[in-house]
Amino acid sequence: MLLPYLETGRVEAGCDEAGRGCLAGAVFAAAVILPQDFRHEWMNDSKQLTEKQRYRLRPIIEREALAWAIGIATPEEIDERNILNASFLAMHRAVDRLSLIPAHLLIDGNRFRPYPGISHTTIVKGDAKYLSIAAASILAKTYRDDYMLGLDKEYPAYGWKENKGYPTPAHRRAILSHGITAYHRQTFTLLPKGKFTDSAAGESCGRLIPAQEYHDVIS
Repeated sequence: MLLPYLETGRVEAGCDEAGRGCLAGAVFAAAVILPQDFRHEWMNDSKQLTEKQRYRLRPIIEREALAWAIGIATPEEIDERNILNASFLAMHRAVDRLSLIPAHLLIDGNRFRPYPGISHTTIVKGDAKYLSIAAASILAKTYRDDYMLGLDKEYPAYGWKENKGYPTPAHRRAILSHGITAYHRQTFTLLPKGKFTDSAAGESCGRLIPAQEYHDVIS
C-alpha cells in the first residue's frame, strides 16, 4: 500500500522523471499534488503497471489532483548540463507550472537541486512508496511516450515507437546504419566500441548526421 503523504496536513508535491537512460529525446518530469484522501487500487510504481493501465490512470490523476504539471529538458540541454542536472531542470520546470504552490517536495531518488523557497525530501524508489510520486511517474512516462511516438513518425528507422529512445540493440543498429538525428544525445555512448560491426552507411537526410561520419567520430 502506497503512503498518501510524508507529513499529514502539509501540501506535498510528488516529483519524478522519465527518460534519463535514453539515447534520444527529451527528459520529462512531472509534479503532482494529490488530495490526502486520494486512493486507487491500481496505483503503484508506473514501471510495474502495463501501458494500458498507465494511460487509463492518467486522466484519473489529472482529474483528481489538486494540481499537476509537466516539465521538459531538451536533448540540447541534456548535452549542455549532463542528464542529472537536466533532470533537475525538468523537475523545477514542472514545479514552476503548478497552479498550487506546495509546502514540500517529495523527490524520487537520492539527489536533487533545491527548489528556491520549497523544502524537499529525496526518497529512493519513492515511486513505489508514495502516491504522489507514483502519480508523477505515471504522468511523466505517458507524456514522454506520447512525445516519442511523435518523433517516431518523423524518424521511423530508429524504432522509437517500440523502444522510446532506450538503448536497445535495434536502436543502436539503426544509429550505425542511418547516423544520428538532432534528437540524439551526443554526450551519451550511442555506439559502444567493439559491440557493433559497421555496415553499409545510410544516406543522410533532413537533420541526420551521416552514419559514416558518425562512425568516424567515435572510432
